[in-house]
Amino acid sequence: MQLSSTLSWLVDAAGAAPGADRLLAEVGARLVADGLPLAGGALTLAVPHPLVARRTWLWRAESGEVIEAFGFAAEGFAAAAAASLHDDAGRRYLDLSAGLICVNLGHGHPKVTQAIAEQAQRLCYISPSLFNSTRATLARRLSAISPWAEGCRTFFTTGGGEANEDAMKIARMVSGRQKILSAFRSFHGSAPGAGSLTGESRRWPNEPGMPGIVHFFSPYPYRSPFDTTDPATECRRALDHLELVLSFEDAQRVAAIVIEPVVGSNGVIVYPDGYLAGLRAICDRHGILLVFDEVMTGFGRVGDAFASLRFGVTPDIITFAKGCTSAYMPLGGVMVREALAEYFDDVALGCGHTFSGHPLATATALAVLDAYEAEDLFARAKEIENWLREGLGALARRSAIVGEVRGLGAMFAIELVADRATRTPLLVTANDARAIIPALIGRLRELGVCAFGRSNVVLVTPPLTIDRDELALGLSALETALADLTKAA
Repeated sequence: MQLSSTLSWLVDAAGAAPGADRLLAEVGARLVADGLPLAGGALTLAVPHPLVARRTWLWRAESGEVIEAFGFAAEGFAAAAAASLHDDAGRRYLDLSAGLICVNLGHGHPKVTQAIAEQAQRLCYISPSLFNSTRATLARRLSAISPWAEGCRTFFTTGGGEANEDAMKIARMVSGRQKILSAFRSFHGSAPGAGSLTGESRRWPNEPGMPGIVHFFSPYPYRSPFDTTDPATECRRALDHLELVLSFEDAQRVAAIVIEPVVGSNGVIVYPDGYLAGLRAICDRHGILLVFDEVMTGFGRVGDAFASLRFGVTPDIITFAKGCTSAYMPLGGVMVREALAEYFDDVALGCGHTFSGHPLATATALAVLDAYEAEDLFARAKEIENWLREGLGALARRSAIVGEVRGLGAMFAIELVADRATRTPLLVTANDARAIIPALIGRLRELGVCAFGRSNVVLVTPPLTIDRDELALGLSALETALADLTKAA
C-alpha cells in the first residue's frame, strides 16, 4: 500500500469522527518536515489512544508498504493448526472468526491436507468440459445433503460472489424474467454483478450497477425499519413491505428474490420466526424463484448442513462457498433443484469458468465433507451455540456497551452501543482517535485473538472444532478488550 493511498485509507478509517482532520494534518505536517513525498517513505506518527500499546504509523521507505497500522504490527502469519494461528515470531493467536467465517473445520486437518497432496499427484487440472469423477462425486454428495427430496444439480465456481452472479443468470434464464430483488442489509459479493446485488455500502463503488436489481428492507428486530419492537409485528410489516415493492416493480417481471437466510457480515441478524416461510409463500404466489445465499451459513455454521434445513424453509436455488472446503481451496457453486435444472437438458447453460469444478478444489471438498460427517460437526455447532449463548450472555450483562448478543449455531455477533436505552450505535471513541471496531480488533490481537467485525458489530464465529476451554479463553479476551474499550469510550 503506497503512502498516498494510505492517507485516503486513514480518512475512511477515521470516518466522520471529529478530529480526523487534525490527525491527517499532523500526518501532512510531518511529511513536510521530513521532506518525504506522498508516493512513499518512512514515517513514524504518534497516535495517542489508550487502547494502543504501540502508538505509531510506520511505512517502509523502499516500498511504502504499511508495516504498522491501527496500533498493532502487520504480522506475517506463517502457520495454523486447529483453532490457532501462528505468526512469523512464533506467537499463537486464537482464530475466533474462523478466518472470514470460512474455516469451519479448523486449520490443517490432516486428512484434508493428505487428500490435497494425493489429488495433486494424480490430476491438478482438467478442462471443465471434460468429465472428472471427483467433480461428479462431489455433486452427488451435495445433492444428498441438500434440502430437496428431488435432489439437485450443482454448477461449480471459485467463490461465493461468482456463485451469486451465476445464480442470477440461471434464474433469469429459467424464468424468462429479468428483475432480481435483494435486501438492503446484505452482502453477496463485490464484483459488478454480485456487488450490485449487495445492498449495503460495499455496493456503492459498483454504481450505477447491473440493471434490473431492486432492493428492499428486511427485518432487523433490534433496529426495526418498521417502527416496532415486537418480532411478530416486524415480520408481518416486512412481508407487507415486500409485497408493496413487488406491486410497484410488477411481480411478473421478477425472476428471483436473493437473501441470506441469516444476515452475515452485516450483523448476524436472525430473522423473526415466519419471515423466511413468508418469503417462500410470496415467491410461490408470484412464480418467483427463491435463492438462499448460504455462502456463510452453509456447511454446519448454523447447526445443519444448510440454514434452509435448520429453518425448514426450502429455496429453489442455494449458493455456497467458504465452508465447503473449509477455505483450504477456493470453491463455490450454485445448487439448483432438479425440477429447475432439467431446463438445461435442452438449453445451453450460459455459465462457464476456467476453474469450474477444479480437481484439487473438489477433492478437498470431498475430504472436508468426510471430516464433517465423521466428527459430527454439523450437530456440534448446536453445542457451540449453547456455549456462546451462555458465555456471551454473561459478558453482555457485565458490559455497559453491549446492546445485543444474537446468533445461532457457531455464528454470533455482539452489537456495541453508546447507550442501551437509546441503542445509539457506538462507532468512535470519545477522544475520536480511532474507530471502535478497529480499536477492538487491535486490542484483541494484542491479547492473542484474531476476530472480525464491521461498523459497531463484532462477530464470534469460531471453527466448529474449537473446544470449550479455547472458546472460554477467547471470550475472556473479548471481555477484557470490551472493558478497555469502555474506559476509552
